[in-house]
Amino acid sequence: MPKVSVIIPAYNRAHLIGRAIRSVLNQTYQDFELIVVDDGSTDNTEEVVRSFNDNKVIYIKHERNKGAPAARNTGIRAARGEYVAFQDSDDEWLPEKLGKQIKAFKTASTEVGLVYTGFWRIEGDKRTFVPSPNITPKEGAIHDALLKGNFVGTPNTLVKKECFEKAGMFDEKLPMLEDWELWIRISKCYCFKYIDEALAISYYNPGSLNKPRSLMEAQTLKLMLDKHFEDIKRNRGLLASYYRRIGHLLCLNGQIAQGRGYLKKAVMTYPIDVKSFLLALISLFGQRSYNKAIQGYKRIIRCC
Repeated sequence: MPKVSVIIPAYNRAHLIGRAIRSVLNQTYQDFELIVVDDGSTDNTEEVVRSFNDNKVIYIKHERNKGAPAARNTGIRAARGEYVAFQDSDDEWLPEKLGKQIKAFKTASTEVGLVYTGFWRIEGDKRTFVPSPNITPKEGAIHDALLKGNFVGTPNTLVKKECFEKAGMFDEKLPMLEDWELWIRISKCYCFKYIDEALAISYYNPGSLNKPRSLMEAQTLKLMLDKHFEDIKRNRGLLASYYRRIGHLLCLNGQIAQGRGYLKKAVMTYPIDVKSFLLALISLFGQRSYNKAIQGYKRIIRCC
């Protein structure tokens, strides 16, 4: 049995997945299986995967496209390893990633269920180290920190398989942010350990959040708020920030009345939050004024 099961979900990534697979096969630590879950691709993704003449590579194909969470869950169910790692079809691991994570688990307490690393985010010519040094704490019992936002990259994690048995797998009902929601659940049961070193590269195409995607984010945040409300409501400022973020996304995308309702909730929940108050005030002047005000604010930020 392999010690580690590496899972790569892929959908029409024939032009990229070769790099991701090679970065896994080139690890200094070699006790692993690599499960590629083809999520109903219509290009030659299968041909590219099968071109790797390596018995570590296992290919599974969905008959239809089900989305990345479902593909990762298929991989988890097929995994034979004690640990599970995830790689994205368009990202790249550095050679020592798995080895350093396995070593970290050997010296960690039994309470640790997940080891994650830093990574480089490449946006054109710009290279950014993630997670930000401003985020604390990064390891130990970080449930409260994760409720505020995600700083754990999926391709940078190594997870005990038992975590999925106890906390569950990826929520396939979430339109997006399913990795963040899973880390929140796992962090209720286990501690996290952090390796402060970039051991992976994530290639990111910059651009503003488009309308369908930002509405998906609003819907996802609503679902997450429902699922974790008891934990979130303990911090009134945090609860207000969820209301504010949902309200802002809705207002930006033509749902000004519904968005204003969430912004009012944010103000009522945490009256000293200036951001919520200002956004709620602007929303009173209608959709057009709201969009103009936000665009003006973004221009000022860019100039500064």
